[in-house]
Amino acid sequence: MRRTLRSKSLSPLSAIPRPLRPYNNGSSHFSPSTPPKPSKQDPASPFRSNPRWVFTTSLPPPEWIQPFADLSDLITSPKHLKPSPWVQQILNLLDNSPNMEHNLQVYCHKFLIRLSPNFVAFVLHSDQLRGQFDVALRFFYWAGKQKGYTHNLECYVSLIDVLSVSGDLNRIRCIFREFKDRGFLINVSAANSLIRSFGSLGLVEELLFVWRQMKENGIEPTLYTYNFLMNGLVNSMFIESAEQVFEVMEGGKIGPDIVTYNTMIKGYCKSGKTRKAMEKFRDMEVRNVEPDKITYLTLMQACYSEGDFSSCLSLYQEMEEKGLEIPPHAYSLVIGGLCKDGKSLEGYAVFENMIRKGCRANVAIYTALIDSYSKSGNMEEAMRLYERMKSDGLEPDEVTCGVIVNGLCKSGRMEEAMAYFEFCKGNNVAVNAVFYSSLIDGLGKAGRVNEAERLFEEMAEMGCTRDSYCYNVLIDAMAKSGKIDEALVLFERMEDEGCDQTVYTYTILISELFREHRNEEALKFWDMMINKGVTPTAASFRVLSTGLCLSGKVARACKILDELAPMGVIPETAFEDMINVLCKAGRIEQACKLADGIVDRGREIPGRVRTVLINALRKAGNSDLAMKLMHSKIGIGYDRMGSVKRRVKFRVLVGI
Repeated sequence: MRRTLRSKSLSPLSAIPRPLRPYNNGSSHFSPSTPPKPSKQDPASPFRSNPRWVFTTSLPPPEWIQPFADLSDLITSPKHLKPSPWVQQILNLLDNSPNMEHNLQVYCHKFLIRLSPNFVAFVLHSDQLRGQFDVALRFFYWAGKQKGYTHNLECYVSLIDVLSVSGDLNRIRCIFREFKDRGFLINVSAANSLIRSFGSLGLVEELLFVWRQMKENGIEPTLYTYNFLMNGLVNSMFIESAEQVFEVMEGGKIGPDIVTYNTMIKGYCKSGKTRKAMEKFRDMEVRNVEPDKITYLTLMQACYSEGDFSSCLSLYQEMEEKGLEIPPHAYSLVIGGLCKDGKSLEGYAVFENMIRKGCRANVAIYTALIDSYSKSGNMEEAMRLYERMKSDGLEPDEVTCGVIVNGLCKSGRMEEAMAYFEFCKGNNVAVNAVFYSSLIDGLGKAGRVNEAERLFEEMAEMGCTRDSYCYNVLIDAMAKSGKIDEALVLFERMEDEGCDQTVYTYTILISELFREHRNEEALKFWDMMINKGVTPTAASFRVLSTGLCLSGKVARACKILDELAPMGVIPETAFEDMINVLCKAGRIEQACKLADGIVDRGREIPGRVRTVLINALRKAGNSDLAMKLMHSKIGIGYDRMGSVKRRVKFRVLVGI
């Protein structure tokens, strides 16, 4: 019978003793504490006195190593266990080099070890492999090729957890198919990990498979399981399914906590159901679940996106009352919302409150305030904030610079705007289309059309895309400066370059063509707009009706107004605008005929038409007729001719 020498412990740094075997069938052998072989000259050597022992070249079988040393007799609590030294040695070899698998094989062969499934799962779950998706996958497949090795449940769970960060859905689905084919009996820990991974990726089919496995195997879900499941359903926009899970939690042993509520509120907000989100938020008070800053921030973001800035402000004030920490983004939403509402002073008050509480403002907050002040005409305060931003160590970005240039242009300070524009170009600030559009608009309104045209051409040279707004402001400038033909050429160029001709483009040209008494061309542009499917607005019809009324074609204007109704365009003040135009032009007779036509068709209440006509006469300076109409029964009174009762016509006012 052969016996071998064994070392006390086997570590990557320990030497491997050469095994021995007996000459005969003796049963004695060396213990692990056997000292190293003595020299031949040692007279006390047992090898000299016992010729039965000789060296052999055979090796013991490789040992399966575990992630923790076996110290169960010494340590009672698992949390005190330290990873085996083998763990770090293996991790050091996972370098993603072309020879990684070969190096692992040589190392394990050298030290007579094989990596157990528990060891592989532990290594895959280590922080060192977090984010190294290819390395983890290569190590997983290499480990699976070891002799006598089979991946266990934890190996697959750990690998899927690592790969979930990569977002490679096809690869994860492939690994999970292998997992299902193995028929593992799932446990709570594995279920939680898989549900969390699949939920974050939106893999609903895989998510529900794990959930069914839990039910079939009688595994009771924990609060974490429910929350992971809810998050997965919400991320995949399965909001109704998430509602059902939430209802199960409300009626079961495990009630929803703040994480559950936040997840459900997030789902409602993502699906545009902000009202339901607010209802769930108020329901938290009934359930004695205190909302946190994430709850408020989620709702504020949804309200801001929908333009409900007052609700956004109310939520912010509620956070203040409760003494909750207000994140910088919440301040951005509130200040931005107030600024968009034109409430610069209120936005500035929130800004100062934020600074007092030690929260540093960012570029976006400064930009919102600067834009709001500039749009309200307070350019001095806007520039003061701009200087304050720079003194706070914040570098203005292209949006901030664009806001400054636009504000200077709107306030007519074109020289300052041009100087600032040149400064930005010389200081590596990304000059975008907003800069050019603002300057072209400002120069056009200032009558400096040639400079506006030069900047328009410069845009193309600088690689800036010329959008509809940029074309429209230049067309407007050309048309109003008497260059209507050049504006029409630019209109054609706009179409050739594939830039959308908007309703505003057509409105500009129709207005100027009527002003130049080119009425038929104006009507052609109106027909072209309708044929191209561009929906007219109340402003565009006002331009058309004004032109037609002034050219004596009131009936044509009324006909076109009737044609707009099937398109869903119903200008509420159309008749009022037309009466005002006619009265202002001194065409009182036509105004009265139009008023009678409105009443006869039942389009408006006679009393309102009468009031409109009185106001139009007064604004046109014809106070005598206005007083006459006011003290008469015209439009609202009746004349009797025998048994026939007729309303007094407005045309009586001018004696027709």
